[in-house]
Amino acid sequence: MSESQNLMEKIVSLCKRRGFVFQGSEIYGGLAGTWDYGPLGVALKKNIKDIWWNMFVESRDDMYGLDAAILMNPKVWEASGHVSGFSDPLVECKKCHHRFRADQLEDVTKCPDCGGGFGEVRQFNMMFKTEIGATEGAISYLRPETAGGIFVNFKNVVDSFHPKLPFGIGQIGKAFRNEIAPRDFVFRSREFEQMEVEYFVRPEAWEEAFEAWRKGVHAYNEAVGISSDAVHELEVADGDRAHYSKRTIDFEFDFPFGRKELYGLAYRTNFDLSAHQAGSAQDLSYKAEGEEPVVPHVIEPSFGVDRTILAVLTSAYTEDELGGETRTYLKFHPRVAPIKAAVSPLVKNKPHLVEKAREIYNDLKKQVPQIVWDDNGNIGKRYRRQDEIGTPWCITIDFDTLGETPELKDTVTVRDRDTGEQTRMPIAELSSFITSKISL
Repeated sequence: MSESQNLMEKIVSLCKRRGFVFQGSEIYGGLAGTWDYGPLGVALKKNIKDIWWNMFVESRDDMYGLDAAILMNPKVWEASGHVSGFSDPLVECKKCHHRFRADQLEDVTKCPDCGGGFGEVRQFNMMFKTEIGATEGAISYLRPETAGGIFVNFKNVVDSFHPKLPFGIGQIGKAFRNEIAPRDFVFRSREFEQMEVEYFVRPEAWEEAFEAWRKGVHAYNEAVGISSDAVHELEVADGDRAHYSKRTIDFEFDFPFGRKELYGLAYRTNFDLSAHQAGSAQDLSYKAEGEEPVVPHVIEPSFGVDRTILAVLTSAYTEDELGGETRTYLKFHPRVAPIKAAVSPLVKNKPHLVEKAREIYNDLKKQVPQIVWDDNGNIGKRYRRQDEIGTPWCITIDFDTLGETPELKDTVTVRDRDTGEQTRMPIAELSSFITSKISL
């Protein structure tokens, strides 16, 4: 087994063992391309999305938030070109009948599973089709991207808020693609989550906006703790870009299974608004006072939540030696760590010690989010467990906290995850210490 394959297996194993990610429908044998986020995965995902939302929506005066419906009028997807053109090349083995994406096969002459030959390549539309309402034949689709909901709400936002160009609409939400061959853990799945912005600009201003969002992508990577050394920009060539794009940069990451796309940044011109204007017979131009109407052009930075989580886990996964023993820990930045600190009594069979520890825990939890109580096992086992799930600090209440050593009364031991070093800290300083580290 190669080192990279071994790393991937270790990450997947840790995610299952510690409650980050589970196989979808696991007790029934699973369902390919579906994953369930456990308690720690939900917390990690929330932090990653909150950072994105704050950075690109809440902290800006030129951005508006949206949460569009997953089910939409099918004419939306006809106008956007998804019904006719949202497909991947599919081949089927004549011997074992396994199906593959033709563009992802290393050898297109034989099946990688049994060595058999393939039939002809055919296009496979990846949208999930469903029926809605009580009348049979009323077709709709699970949206294959979140962008469609933004474009069809462009007029609503303009009419409600009267923004000035340039401005953007941001959305976080689920999307669905019937992948031929979902693989590589949460990297390519059939149900996933996107964080997308459609940033509307005047045609002559697209290059400046494109560059600003390019820098924004790198700033976000830094904010969530994705290793900058593992991120690479790929300028997508003319023949490889989507039909609507005049310029696209793929931000690729060195995943354990190879360098693959993490995020995308596209200049979509005015293709989308023009298509929906024609399809809906609604005027989707932007009219500034004293100026000619214009159909805005669009810069689209697109972020996958699940791929971000996998990149963050890959960047954080660390093995070292501490106290003469090998240990595994997740070196999360405190702002993305699903648990910021674990509070423990040194031992759990001393009522006065436990009572004091509970008091400190309850007070701290009111001031700092994502604090947990941990009295399971001895203190050494707690440290190792919290290291493995990426908790930056373990706070231990001991007999000195109660005044056994008078000068240490009302102080606690704070252990640093990365170094294993322990320091004494007044109880009154815990909240400010943690919040200051989160904001760095």
